Amino acid sequence: MTEKPTDKHAKTLLAHLGSQPLRYDGVVNTPVHRASTFVIDTYDHFLNCFEAPYRYGRESTPSSTAFEQAIATLDGAAGCVVTSSGLAAINGAIMTFVAAGDHILLPDNFYGFARDFCNRTMARFGIEVEYYDPMIGANIEKQVKKNTKILYLESPGSLSYEVQDIGAFVAVTKKHDLITIIDNSWGTPLHLTPLELGIDISIMSATKYISGHSDMMLGVISCNEKTFKPVRDTIRQLGNCAGSEELYLGLRGLRTLDVRMDRHRESGLVLARWLSGHDAVKKVLHPALPESPGHENWKKYFKGTSGVFAIVLKETDRTKIAAMLDGMDIFKMGFSWGGYESLLFPEQLNAARITKPWEGEGFLLRIHPGLEDVEDLQADLESGLKRLAA
Repeated sequence: MTEKPTDKHAKTLLAHLGSQPLRYDGVVNTPVHRASTFVIDTYDHFLNCFEAPYRYGRESTPSSTAFEQAIATLDGAAGCVVTSSGLAAINGAIMTFVAAGDHILLPDNFYGFARDFCNRTMARFGIEVEYYDPMIGANIEKQVKKNTKILYLESPGSLSYEVQDIGAFVAVTKKHDLITIIDNSWGTPLHLTPLELGIDISIMSATKYISGHSDMMLGVISCNEKTFKPVRDTIRQLGNCAGSEELYLGLRGLRTLDVRMDRHRESGLVLARWLSGHDAVKKVLHPALPESPGHENWKKYFKGTSGVFAIVLKETDRTKIAAMLDGMDIFKMGFSWGGYESLLFPEQLNAARITKPWEGEGFLLRIHPGLEDVEDLQADLESGLKRLAA
């Protein structure tokens, strides 16, 4: 599944992975392959079609192969499986390695919709779901049971951006032969390559930074040798697949990923540093800032930072917060991030944490700086914070 090894830099790989112009009459971009049926030329080939690269569009097409190979190469993976969304990637990866009676460990900063799936659907099928403090490190061993099968990491965590001590967790999982899964949507392969750190499976919502244009849904599961075939089989059995247009857009997004990430990163750091000294802000949650939880882990494991981060507002009055958010000009409210447009996502975390009360003690606001000029973004936020104080 991985393209041939190369010593080229990631930025060069992004420009060319998944592109085979000579295969398509010189066309630079891999064409959209809208395909359900692949005809088979002989009966002998029909009898052996399970070994063929393509036999039915739900399983694979030239479009999905190109995208999967590109991601696998960037991640240094044995293989990659593409899904219809990031949530489908999370759920499919977990389902691959559990059965009734098994136990899984999830971080208390776990993505909310995946949390719902595990709490409701997985529990309904007899899976014991337990949450842990994401900053617990090697002490996670105290929560490992005889029936534990999976340890899941989300680093940084959804909304609160704790960065976990990946090495400490991996040491425990190797000792107890557990499957380790990590969500790498924030870091992307540009800033973190989890399989090199001993993680078994790295998941990304390609809907976010990989796409970069807020116009498609994709998930990817990058696997080591041990996990690739089981994951691929499960995803196929679930009938989960990505559309041809989405795969084309995913490859297109890779071409500009590093350029866009540079802008997101620069704007995010400018805004985070400015907000850290603002009177209306109680706390800034950005892994690259020393006061953010797990900052030392970020320095240890990550090669860089992306743009999205969060702040905790001192103000909690709903009417005042509404005045701030409803009057924003450039920033809009939305559930996603990673696109060209700047987004805000308001959240109250206290009800979503169970291992210990969330220490934010305020109103959390996720900030995704888009590709607009950072001075305009800062002015928009400043105007909003003035409305908050009015």
